Amino acid sequence: MKGGPSGWEEAGWGSWTQRASFSLRHWSLWLPLLGLVLPSASAQALSYREAVLRAVDQLNEQSSEPNIYRLIELDQPPQDDEDPDTPKQVSFRVKETVCSRTTQQPPEQCDFKENGLLKRCEGTVTLDQVRGNFDITCNNHQSIRITKQPWAPPQAA
Repeated sequence: MKGGPSGWEEAGWGSWTQRASFSLRHWSLWLPLLGLVLPSASAQALSYREAVLRAVDQLNEQSSEPNIYRLIELDQPPQDDEDPDTPKQVSFRVKETVCSRTTQQPPEQCDFKENGLLKRCEGTVTLDQVRGNFDITCNNHQSIRITKQPWAPPQAA
C-alpha cells in the first residue's frame, strides 16, 4: 500500500470494502441509540387535531355536567409558525354524548346524545406533547331555527 496524492491509501478493493463494511456496521449500531437519546421534534409535537382532542378531554374532566362531550366540528388550523410552544388559535364545536362522566370510555367511542347540548369553544392550545397547554372557553351553542313564511301578496289599502 502506498499513500496517494489525495491522502487515500492505495489498496485493493478488498481492503477498502472491509473498512467501509466495518464503518457501516459501527454506525448502524449507534444510530438507533442516538434516536433514543435525541428525540425528534416531530415526535414531541401534537397535530392541531390531537391538541384539540386533548383539550376536549381536559374540559370533560373539569366539567361538572353529567355527560361528556365529543368533538363534532373543528375549524381549519391557523397558518402560522410550527413552533409547538407557540399558542395556536382554535375554534371548534363539541356535542353532548350518552356517556356519563363516571365512565372511563373515550369520547370517540360514545354516541352523540339525541338533542344533546352543543357548545362552541374558542381559545388557544400548544402542540407540545409534554408541556401541552390550553386556554379554552366554551359557550352553549344554540341552533337558530329559521322558518320560511309563505309569501303573501301585498294587501290592498
